[in-house]
Amino acid sequence: MGDFVVEGGQRLTGTFAVNGAKNAALPLLAAATLADGPVVVHNIPLGIRDVQLMLQILRTLGMRLHSPAPHVLEIQPPTRLETTIPEALMRQMRASLFLAGPLVARTGRVTVSRPGGCDIGVRPIDLHLKGLKALGAELEDLPGGRLVVSAPRLVGRKIYLDFPSVGATENIMMAAVLADGETVIDNAAREPEIVDLAQFLTGLGARIYGAGTDTIRIVGVRRLSGGEHTIVPDRIEAGTVAIAAAITHGDVEITDMVPEHLVPLWRKLEEMGVELIWQPGGDRVRVRAGPRLRATTARTGPHPGFPTDLQPQMVALMTQAYGVSTMVETIFENRLKHAGELGRMGARILTDGRMAVIYGPTPLESATVEATDLRAGAALILAGLAATGTTRVVGAEQVERGYEDLPRRLAALGALVRAA
Repeated sequence: MGDFVVEGGQRLTGTFAVNGAKNAALPLLAAATLADGPVVVHNIPLGIRDVQLMLQILRTLGMRLHSPAPHVLEIQPPTRLETTIPEALMRQMRASLFLAGPLVARTGRVTVSRPGGCDIGVRPIDLHLKGLKALGAELEDLPGGRLVVSAPRLVGRKIYLDFPSVGATENIMMAAVLADGETVIDNAAREPEIVDLAQFLTGLGARIYGAGTDTIRIVGVRRLSGGEHTIVPDRIEAGTVAIAAAITHGDVEITDMVPEHLVPLWRKLEEMGVELIWQPGGDRVRVRAGPRLRATTARTGPHPGFPTDLQPQMVALMTQAYGVSTMVETIFENRLKHAGELGRMGARILTDGRMAVIYGPTPLESATVEATDLRAGAALILAGLAATGTTRVVGAEQVERGYEDLPRRLAALGALVRAA
């Protein structure tokens, strides 16, 4: 447990290199259990709490892990994988459910618990389980919320997702790569992290077609070999820093990213009057914001819509824009808790269900606020950068679940932020 202390009033300037994506690393680590040879992963954010937790789980399953250099991980599979995920670890992170698909495909059986994670709304696992059942898995409920997923052999088939769930798409895809026959996922999620997972699995010998579209086809194979992969840049980290530059009226060049992954954010920043200067090379942008930002409207949605993981940060920015902004959250029904915390800093935000109406600009003042979830914590740090005085963000561990050494990296841009 800990806090972040933020001294406001500093304009961010300089260059920020984006790390590998946390939301790509977690399913990729789960998918590594499918390989029967060594796996080497580059650009992996090893300092993120959720990644560290997944590594703990992999060790309990018998995987041997070694990091020969920063952001590099070598994974050696055991002769025999364990099939029970420790309940204490699984309840700390929703992404631990990613192991259900690959483990039942590889070993025929896995025992899991109902996963934990951010409290941002009801996040049922029914689509994950529906997909695994469609492939032939049987489910057995045990006391205490434990669940046994078993199948002597998975069989491919057509699966329609009622909602384009990222996690369910990834879990089904990982299970299907070793299933007999062909699996087709209709209404699949299209996020860049799914494309990255498909590229990793294909590099191990899987046959996956259509990742990044709403129809993914997987032709099962008998085994996957080892391989090497570089994780895609973290679009949410890139977006968070872009918003940090805007909220401080700063001038920051963001490098080592994929601009196409953040088109909705770029459009909204331009609507607000933020200048985006695209640099040669295609993997960098200079974000420069003047003293006057304009109000805008945004609505979250599955990719390629506005990312729900950038909604809290964007709401913080909207408090500094002239006029009335609105934000509609369509993915998670409980992801506007940060509005109340921003209100403690002086923001004028009215919420009605999944909609927030933000009146600006409002001077933000220092306060003690709580990071109710990962992205809300990042939004409060950004608000602290724009506020007068010293802001204390309680719950540093929430932010550390998704950002690697954020205080030091923001400090390199001129921010006065530290862990306490």
